[in-house]
Amino acid sequence: MKLIVSVVVFFTLSLAYAAPLEDSEAQIVKYESENTGFDGYKFAFETSNGISRSEEAELKNAGTENESIVIRGVISWTAPDGVLYTINFVADENGFQPQGDHIPKK
Repeated sequence: MKLIVSVVVFFTLSLAYAAPLEDSEAQIVKYESENTGFDGYKFAFETSNGISRSEEAELKNAGTENESIVIRGVISWTAPDGVLYTINFVADENGFQPQGDHIPKK
């Protein structure tokens, strides 16, 4: 589970550092957060420069030897060339699984 959280955090930070310098003054225009305790969480935000992210985590098989957390989310941003990129992802016992039109398929 630590690996899944680490991958998601790394991915988020990578996106933030990839933003063009002119976006450094972007403001948060929407923010929602709900912590449901040990059962999971959900949050969403949007910025004035068009970046958005939503994520939801849910505890599966609580109290069993198969207990795990499943994280689902979406990240969107417009690149400097004007292309809108969207990544849908799942992070679970099978690892981090991103999907997007710009991500090569196996």
